[in-house]
Amino acid sequence: MTEVGMGTQAIGRFQPIVGDQPMNGLIQRAEAIRERLAGRVVWNVNSTAAGGGVAEMLQALLPYVRGAGIDARWLVIRGDGDFFRVTKRLHHALHGSLGDGSTLDEQAHATYEATMRANATDLAGVIRAGDVVLLHDPQTAGLAAHLLRAGAMVIWRCHIGHDSTNAEVERGWSFLAPYLADVPAFVFSRAAYVPDYCDHGKSTIITPSIDAFSPKNQDMAEETVRAILGHVGLTEGAAGDSRGFIREDGSPGRVDRQAEVIRLGRAPRWETPLVVQVSRWDPLKDPVGVLNGFAKLVNGSTPAGAELVLAGPDVRAVADDPEGAAVFHQVIDEWRQLPPAVRQRVHLVSLPMADVQENAAIVNALQRHAAVVVQKSLHEGFGLTVTEAMWKARPIVASAVGGIQDQIVDGQEGLLLRNPADLDAFAARTRLLLESPEDAQRLGAAARARVAREFLGFNHLLKYADLIARLDLSRGSAAGRD
Repeated sequence: MTEVGMGTQAIGRFQPIVGDQPMNGLIQRAEAIRERLAGRVVWNVNSTAAGGGVAEMLQALLPYVRGAGIDARWLVIRGDGDFFRVTKRLHHALHGSLGDGSTLDEQAHATYEATMRANATDLAGVIRAGDVVLLHDPQTAGLAAHLLRAGAMVIWRCHIGHDSTNAEVERGWSFLAPYLADVPAFVFSRAAYVPDYCDHGKSTIITPSIDAFSPKNQDMAEETVRAILGHVGLTEGAAGDSRGFIREDGSPGRVDRQAEVIRLGRAPRWETPLVVQVSRWDPLKDPVGVLNGFAKLVNGSTPAGAELVLAGPDVRAVADDPEGAAVFHQVIDEWRQLPPAVRQRVHLVSLPMADVQENAAIVNALQRHAAVVVQKSLHEGFGLTVTEAMWKARPIVASAVGGIQDQIVDGQEGLLLRNPADLDAFAARTRLLLESPEDAQRLGAAARARVAREFLGFNHLLKYADLIARLDLSRGSAAGRD
């Protein structure tokens, strides 16, 4: 098990965005929580330090918690390929999808439990009775019983789910139910994700958030955007020296690495409108569908000469996603089947992951330069890539699934696809934004305003403060003494 190092960040940083009165309220809430925790550590445990929305939120939020004087720490579990194949299968099941079709049987339970026991042994050396532990997603659910016996106060935080139930959803929850039976508190991203067997009285709904000041979301001048994209290889032109960004700790950073790009021909000119999807190489993000939907868009005439950038992390750097490489190669194979006239307008991008904050700055530049951001997910937990694009005031075409529906009202903050598999609708809605700059600008402005109201880290911290204020903290420590 690995502890992720973090700095501190003053919560007063939010004041220019939210104003004096809300800021004072958060400061008072933080003081009350600090006194209530009385020396306890708040631990977050998940399965990866890089790649995916959970890791990004922890990287963004925990420095503010530490800056408020609360001892917040972050641990990443270890597991082998067999373990992550089981948890990826669970990930698909909770989204209502078959995944690789493997059976969540006794052998799967044995594989899962063996990894949980090994990690619980590591945890026993650092977590004390009375500490608060937030376990994130199915990869960590099996740690709950071990931690409860040790006297910790356990919260299980599930970032994924499905709006309705089917056989796969039930199979996934049936697998997890024994490990969650005695957990005293749950956090879900949407009310629809709470399973029937879970006590709704123990469940809190907390929508995810973004950090407006992180390398992925901080303001970025056009000169910097142009220099970064030119250096990385995503647009033509001289890279220039203005490739800087501000790291989480306030120190200067610079984009030095380049992306690995599969394309036919040259990089897009700076003036070329880009249709952009940034996501993990996951079948639920439907990169193949985006590819084929774009092919329909450019069939015949190409709106404004647009080109497609499908970008995701270097699959060699994401330890908890065994499907990533296979999906990426599937996208490449599909791209090779496209007519040359379409293929030359598509760029398949593997973003460098050696420096997570450098990666975030590249994504920031790419999203800001996009003419249209798309997120054509088949299923989605919340969809932070949508939130990020909204904050940058980009026009968006996204699927009406999961938490995306909580962020966008169709026609107000973006355009939604009622059927994510409808490639004709995807092409038509994307074409509309490419050919109607006034509508695109209106939607983008409304999108940014909504994120400012609802989906920044400020509101996220307030909701967790409310949750901790309601916890019976004596319950955990008493269990550890018994």
